[in-house]
Amino acid sequence: NKQRIGIYFSAHWCPPCRSFTPKLKKFYDTLKEEDKDYLEIVMISTDNNEDEFFEYFKEQPWVAVPYAEVSLKQAVTRQFNVTGIPHLVILDGYTGEIKDPIGRKTLASKKYDMNEVLTTWL
Repeated sequence: NKQRIGIYFSAHWCPPCRSFTPKLKKFYDTLKEEDKDYLEIVMISTDNNEDEFFEYFKEQPWVAVPYAEVSLKQAVTRQFNVTGIPHLVILDGYTGEIKDPIGRKTLASKKYDMNEVLTTWL
């Protein structure tokens, strides 16, 4: 029962992901301190194997689709037209409506400012 759900497409082998993930984690942790019920992130991994997935995932504070759920990961990737990673889609947690199809760019353009980002995600 979260107001917003972030679907985060990422991988251990991806340098831009390795750069973005710590920034997203900091934003997520800060938001959780202020409002633990606002946002949940679900990671969709495109790692090359399960060992890479677990190595990367153990650093994350959020949940993930199991590595073995290949068809589910592929369906979600197609549903949100993901063509590159890292990619973050923000959904309304109650209706499933897409609130921000380019969440990564929003975070960066708003310089990770909590109020600015959350205003965009209203």
